[in-house]
Formats: sequence, structure tokens, C-alpha cells
Amino acid sequence: MSSAMIDLILTATLDTLYMVAISGVIAALIGIPLGVLLYVTRPGQVLAQPVLAGVLGVVTNIGRSIPFIILMVAIIPFTRALVGTSIGTNAAAVPLTIAAIPFIARLVEGALNEINPGLVEAAQSMGATPWQIITRVLLPEARGGIFTALTVTVVTLISYSAMAGAVGGGGLGDLGIRYGYNRFNPTIMLITVAILVVMVQGFQSLGDYLVRKSDHK
Repeated sequence: MSSAMIDLILTATLDTLYMVAISGVIAALIGIPLGVLLYVTRPGQVLAQPVLAGVLGVVTNIGRSIPFIILMVAIIPFTRALVGTSIGTNAAAVPLTIAAIPFIARLVEGALNEINPGLVEAAQSMGATPWQIITRVLLPEARGGIFTALTVTVVTLISYSAMAGAVGGGGLGDLGIRYGYNRFNPTIMLITVAILVVMVQGFQSLGDYLVRKSDHK
């Protein structure tokens, strides 16, 4: 294998990591609060707002129901307006982020569902405010579930980034299509798949470690 091809593989790997990192961080910053809001605004919860909960639920469900490849194409004008282009890693990070936000939100909501309601009731009986309940009861108790949610999201983003590469998003998906599939080079295809597998295994192992560290039960 030539040094030029090795450089292309390294660049594609870094591009994939960049897309996943940017979209994952931004999606987490928005998706985790959204997931908390979905939970606490339900009827009977500490910030019960049934109408708001219903609206947030519908918006979140719509975001989750759109296939990523369709979402990526549908928001091209928005992507171009935001980053100035519709191709490349920065452009791919936009639909990746939008796709990941509702995904994280629902997973975080699911993690909060596992919390014993008695803990919230005990905090309320001691006069804790809704903000204190969220920050000192709900989030600490759901920490392991939130780490699991983030791990699943990152693994999903890796696969989505490969799809983004197939339509000009760059990264390992683009490399595999252009140099592996289009040029009938199975070696390049296998290398890109192997790198993606290693990425998934690495992030999954890190996520499992963080979950174990946060497990205080």
C-alpha cells in the first residue's frame, strides 16, 4: 500500500472522529436537557406541564422518525446557510447533530424512568426545589443510564457518519465508497470496515467503563 493511500486512510479516520466528536458533544449538550425536560414536565412530575410535555414529545418523535439519509438531504439548504457548504465534514456534522439530539433525549428520558419515585418524594418532603431534585436526585441517580445513552449515541453516529460519507460527507464512508467500491479495491473496503469496528469497540468499552464507575448501587 502506498504512502499516499495510508495518508488518505489516516485523514479519513480523523475526519470521522471529528464528525462524531462535534456532533456528539453538541447533541449531548442539547439532548440531555431535552430528555430531562421530557421527563419532569409530565403530569405528576416536579415541573408538570402537560401541554409542553406533549409538544416536546411530538417534536422529539418527529425527529426520531426521519431516516438519516433523508434528513441529510432535506436540510441541505439549512446546512449550507449554517456552515457555508453542503459537503465535507463540517456539513455532515449538522445532520448528524440534528439526528442525535432526539435520540439522546429519549434515551435519557428512559434512564430517568428507572429511578425509584420514592427518592423524588423523599426529596420533596424535605422541601427540595425542582431544580435541586433535578440536579441532586434525578441526574446523579440516572448517571449510569445517561452514560449508556451517550455510548449508544456515539456508536450510532459512527455508522451515520459512514452514510454521510457516501454522499460527500467525507470520512471513512467516503473513502470506502470512492476507493474501495468504485475502484473495485476490496482491501480498502476491508480496512475502512476494520477501522470502524475498532472505533465502535473502543467507544463501547469506554462507555462500559464509565457506567461501571458510576454504578453506586
